[in-house]
Amino acid sequence: MVDRVRAPNIRDVARLAGVSYQTVSRVLNDSPNIRDATKDRVLAAIDELGYRPNQAARTLVTSRSQTIGVLTSMSVHYGPTTAINALEQSARDAGYRMSLTTLASSDDAAIRSSLDFLMSQGIEGLVVIAPQERIIQALEDAAITIPTITLDTSGRASGHSVGVDQIAGARLATQHLIDLGHTDIVHIAGPRDWIEADARMRGYLQTLSDADLRTRAPILGDWSAGFGYYAGKELLRYRDFTAVFAGNDQMALGFLHACRELGIRTPEEISVVGFDDIPEAAHFAPPLTTVRQDFAEIGRQAMTMLLALIGGGEGELTRVMPELVVRSSTASAPPAPLSL
Repeated sequence: MVDRVRAPNIRDVARLAGVSYQTVSRVLNDSPNIRDATKDRVLAAIDELGYRPNQAARTLVTSRSQTIGVLTSMSVHYGPTTAINALEQSARDAGYRMSLTTLASSDDAAIRSSLDFLMSQGIEGLVVIAPQERIIQALEDAAITIPTITLDTSGRASGHSVGVDQIAGARLATQHLIDLGHTDIVHIAGPRDWIEADARMRGYLQTLSDADLRTRAPILGDWSAGFGYYAGKELLRYRDFTAVFAGNDQMALGFLHACRELGIRTPEEISVVGFDDIPEAAHFAPPLTTVRQDFAEIGRQAMTMLLALIGGGEGELTRVMPELVVRSSTASAPPAPLSL
């Protein structure tokens, strides 16, 4: 009889199943040449006892930690959080666990400390959610030797990466406004040095250039609704534009707030497009036209590629295409005022 004061161990499973503990170990490690009837008895005993294998002990025996490391610096945001959830589920489905660490800052010391922590877990592979160029460079300098995937499609990181084509997404947003007849379009961008912000900015500028329209210097923000509101209050003092492409949905939300406060109708007077398609975007006032990124698919593809690399397979840059979601925040450009 098992002592319920302590957790059941492998010998408890062996006694209940009527086999040796070596047989239980072979079942746990999915070894061949185990009869189905024996395997079924062992699995039934594991289920009855609620036995959970000791990961540290298994690592000593197999030299495999079955652990994936994830390094992130922005896990509180919707996109990375959604990707991380998909990474964890995909890892679990493949029999791996995940060790996550969030960078306290983006300086070299913090990155080295986080990498040291993950490596101390004996991770077999690493996923990096690195939005800033200096983080990518620090990781390059660290010369990581285990299979590594970055969630980025900028091409800045050497090796293997998965992500949404940010330039294509920005082009979709900007072209949508041009197709509606807008010729004066402002871009409220993300922070300097952020890879996604730079790519979206380039997509915006390229699309305006292709259409032979006036290009404006993008306004560098910080991804927050507060900045979108502040930028809106300043920009709307002049009203020399009819549309805004915001670098993310939160800044679009702040800009919409500024419009409402100043009595400017959206989309009748100014159209607004965001980026990300956060769950709340469909419930903004008005519902926001935006560019959808499938963060869950990014996470799944990244884990699939990483596990293939761990197994000795190949991987390459993978781009997930974005999708324009048209809602009520965009409309045809208002007619130009009549000149006297």
